[in-house]
Amino acid sequence: MTEGPIWRHIMEFSIPTVIGLIFQQLYNTVDTLVVGKFVGKEALAAVGSTGSIVNMLVALCAGISLGAGVVISQHYGAKDYERLRRALHTTVVVTAVLSVLATVAGIVLTKPMLRLMSTPKDVFGQANTYLTIYFAGISGLLIYNMGSGVLRAVGNSRLPLYFLCLCAMLNVVLDLVFVIAFGWGVAGVAYATILSQFISAGLEIFVLSRGDKPYTIKWHHLRVSVEELKQIVRIGMPSGVQQAITSFSNVFVQSYINYFGTACMAGWSSYSKLDVFLLIPMQSIAMASTTFVGQNYGAGKLDRAREGVKRSLTFSVIITAALCVVMVLLRVPLLKLFNDDPEVIDYGAKFIALISPFYIVTSINQIYAGALRGVGSSRIPTAIMLFSFVIFRQAYLFVNRLLGHYFVLTALAYPVGWVVCSILMTIAYRRSVLIKHTSGHHIPRHADALAVAGSHTDDDSGSDTSAKAGLTADE
Repeated sequence: MTEGPIWRHIMEFSIPTVIGLIFQQLYNTVDTLVVGKFVGKEALAAVGSTGSIVNMLVALCAGISLGAGVVISQHYGAKDYERLRRALHTTVVVTAVLSVLATVAGIVLTKPMLRLMSTPKDVFGQANTYLTIYFAGISGLLIYNMGSGVLRAVGNSRLPLYFLCLCAMLNVVLDLVFVIAFGWGVAGVAYATILSQFISAGLEIFVLSRGDKPYTIKWHHLRVSVEELKQIVRIGMPSGVQQAITSFSNVFVQSYINYFGTACMAGWSSYSKLDVFLLIPMQSIAMASTTFVGQNYGAGKLDRAREGVKRSLTFSVIITAALCVVMVLLRVPLLKLFNDDPEVIDYGAKFIALISPFYIVTSINQIYAGALRGVGSSRIPTAIMLFSFVIFRQAYLFVNRLLGHYFVLTALAYPVGWVVCSILMTIAYRRSVLIKHTSGHHIPRHADALAVAGSHTDDDSGSDTSAKAGLTADE
């Protein structure tokens, strides 16, 4: 990404990532579609309201994938293949350990978190079943995210896409078989999801283990490099902790939604499954921006890195605005895909109408956060997002509860956090090394910076990801 047309690099990276994330989101979206149509609104509420609990644990592990991706992309841009290999094998070992820890922690914490979320009795049992099975197989998702992070770091977003598309289609088939033919309910969609994720993870590991590229896994070389692990943790863990804390905070946000009853929970669940498709383009472009900035920062081309951020923000705003218009106009037929209950549809339509216009603002904090991580400044966006999505939002909701627990103010809890975050992130970006320095000037070592050997300047560095895929949205 250090040579050639900037817009082409961003689009060629983003488009396959968009398609891949769409298919990745289809895992959970199809789950809610199937249970909403063939089991009932309680099952829809159960599956759809558990996202914050899942994301809380996944985000911590995703921080490692994000940090590894940044470190690997910078080593790749600097052509320091020896350090790249050490970072790669360190990441594989750490991911294996985190998979075990996440499985145990998820199963143990499921019931306490559902109680903390004030889950209604008619939803609790099915939500507990879904989460227990999901966490039992969560290692498939973590391994997939690790593998795709490595491939994206070296500019290859196509292979993860192909595997993901295949397994997402398998998930659809298994959902229908397990729920309709076998009558397994929410357990069926959970089993379908984890089986599909294991297959996608296996395919990626198979590809990364073959050949003799700088990023090929050599199993006999598996060991932890303390030096690389420190850089990975320094860059990725702040984001992982931020997203985990944000997701934990969202457990309380969900409790405010649950206050309005099962129909509102189901309406929120339906809205949230549509909401992720609005986030995907901006998050994919932000991921492209992180890799683009990371590689060009590693090569000492700050002017080019800045121009990449500008192009990324422009693309993100235009695409997001167009999608918001479509979603608002088609909100009722889209919601009917999940459930036909008029009360559920009414709640979902209100959420869409109130929240959708604010997604344009979200583009700002997503792109600037991605750019800051691209130069290794992970602590600043982490602090901003923690303040905006946790402290400010919880204070806002607490005041709303004192005022009378108004539905409209509850629905606007996410947008007001986005606005605050975007304002602060803009200020942080304007004060960053990308703005203060120009190509060819010495860049002072940053506390989060990753020193790259050779003639390049010192440098440093997701969703989702997200959430998957190292994304930084707070849903």
